[in-house]
Amino acid sequence: MIVYQSITRLDMARNLDLTALRSFVAVADCGGVTRAAGYLNLTQSAVSMQLKRLEEGLGCRLLDRSSRTIALTAAGEQLLSYARRMLELNDEVYARLTAQEFEGEITLGVPHDVVYPAIPQVLQQFHADYPRMRVTLLSSFTTHLKEQFARGECDMILTTEDGVEAGGETVVELPLVWIGAPGGTAWKQRPLRLAFEHRCIFRKGVQEALDRAGIPWEISIESDQTRTIEASVSADLAIHVMLDGSAPPYSEPIQHGGALPELESKKINLYCSDLLSGAAAENLRMLIRRAYGNGAGTRLAAQ
Repeated sequence: MIVYQSITRLDMARNLDLTALRSFVAVADCGGVTRAAGYLNLTQSAVSMQLKRLEEGLGCRLLDRSSRTIALTAAGEQLLSYARRMLELNDEVYARLTAQEFEGEITLGVPHDVVYPAIPQVLQQFHADYPRMRVTLLSSFTTHLKEQFARGECDMILTTEDGVEAGGETVVELPLVWIGAPGGTAWKQRPLRLAFEHRCIFRKGVQEALDRAGIPWEISIESDQTRTIEASVSADLAIHVMLDGSAPPYSEPIQHGGALPELESKKINLYCSDLLSGAAAENLRMLIRRAYGNGAGTRLAAQ
């Protein structure tokens, strides 16, 4: 009996607390206890206590608290990899073995060019965090999405704009760049052949920039379909403009060496309905902020 109790205590001591691991991962992702506590809907003291128990259980320091910004120690970096895998497996098991009825729905509106590559990653993580929440994704132009949002048809939208309206927040600001076919020569032709969607909000500013530079131009390709524009550009029939880092496959930024005018920057903004509340909605907002706010990690464009 004594031996059995001893083994049981030993086994219990070797078990990692998944709740503490989730707090540890949140602190690592959010960059601090305060933001992690808000994300987890816990108090800062609760998160700090879980981290302390985790460090005591493993017998090593996981976080470097010597400066204002919390950083991972070498042991913390190693644990983070294991912790992500353990939580992913835990969440997968829980989702598979519990009821699959949806507990709510969020309608997210995203401009065409913003969808890849960040949004699939955001939706995948959100589904892992809230497997019983449904996200309906709508893809359109910024102007149309704002109209849908005003009518209450979208709970949350992303936009690209020069500024940001009341109730919105800018998650990243990126410069516009000229896009053409790999090794293409369409950008050298005069008049300059442009390809744009009918409702693209970039085209007016581009035309004005070309006029100021004294470069003749023409809209040679026009369509309501983004794929049509992308195909035309990749065929070197015309050039296009997108936000830095967002060139689709079979196209690339044009290295024009100053032959084309520099273009302005645009803000990617996030708008959320006043009626949208709860932990799931805040989780989705945080995932979007992190996907775009980290800048070069995603560097997307929108219309």
